[in-house]
Amino acid sequence: MESNDSFYQSRVPWSSEPSLKEITREVGVDFDRFIEGLKEEQSDSEMAEEFNVPEELIYHLRDHFYTHGVHSIVGQD
Repeated sequence: MESNDSFYQSRVPWSSEPSLKEITREVGVDFDRFIEGLKEEQSDSEMAEEFNVPEELIYHLRDHFYTHGVHSIVGQD
């Protein structure tokens, strides 16, 4: 290996935020059913009615899913 070659040490990924599963549990929304609603392309208002929560909450859960995924993992392998 030449002296100017880059060497990256493997690091263990870590979570920077709670997972979507933890967030849905905390607000009383069934995680599996929420994911199913996304798959079925249900609207925020349809899911809000199903889970008996404000539509804005579903909007934020959906946004979290699309921007962070199910888990928010940060790190380098």
